[in-house]
Amino acid sequence: MMRILITGSHSYTGNILAEHFAGIYDVSRISLKGSSWKSESFRGFDAVIHTAGIAHDSTKTSDKDLYYAVNSQLTFDAAMKAKSEGVKQFIFMSSSIVYGKSAPIGQEKIITRETPVNPESYYGASKVKAEELISQLDDENFHVCILRCPMIYGKNCRGNYPVLSKLARKLPIFPNVKNSRSMLYVKNFCEFVRLMIKNNERGVFWPQNSEYSHTSELVKMIAEVHGRKILLVPFCELPLRFLANFSGLVNKAFGSLTYDMSLSVYCENYALSSLHESIAETEK
Repeated sequence: MMRILITGSHSYTGNILAEHFAGIYDVSRISLKGSSWKSESFRGFDAVIHTAGIAHDSTKTSDKDLYYAVNSQLTFDAAMKAKSEGVKQFIFMSSSIVYGKSAPIGQEKIITRETPVNPESYYGASKVKAEELISQLDDENFHVCILRCPMIYGKNCRGNYPVLSKLARKLPIFPNVKNSRSMLYVKNFCEFVRLMIKNNERGVFWPQNSEYSHTSELVKMIAEVHGRKILLVPFCELPLRFLANFSGLVNKAFGSLTYDMSLSVYCENYALSSLHESIAETEK
């Protein structure tokens, strides 16, 4: 049985992967807080999945140095240790945030293979720096695998999804805005990571669901799972555009940000659940 080490003791994706891989791999967890982890051995592990870091929605800090110390330098240090101790593969949880924020309401933002990174926050910039640092370590004996995931959602997830779920279970009406988002259900995410390990992949990857989501339709779908009907109100785009001038949360919720579907095609299927199935599984 392959041995997998997951960094980040409080990471949502780390917790999900550890639970999903139990019985498939021999899984160990390690916290990278402090310096004691440096004396722990990485020898004997086939892959390290690096989920430790400061997330953009888990802290209010605006400390640039802290973002770079944790998301960039710590990632490089962990990768260096993995390589020096004979680990074959290092999987890094990057993010679609390396391409910047969502497009404003009414506009599209479609990421292709040719789209350059364009981080607009310390969080995004620190992820880009981490990618640059660990990519230098890649060779035939040490494969660096970078996952630029869009929003990952599922039961007990953090971020925007729980907010939308709460609104869908309470509101009688919701704005009807046409937008598109790339998202990644946790089951599909775990299957993609499993394939990365199985095939000892290297390089940059852009996993996503096989369907785009649309904020208004997503809220309606969640409401229906709970046996509720929610009225989608048209003609809300103009007032929301006005509100977007005062709060970045508006474009975050109703703006568009998608990966071109061709970017996410892999040689084996990892989209085990459709969008509708994933919502039902998350909400039940």
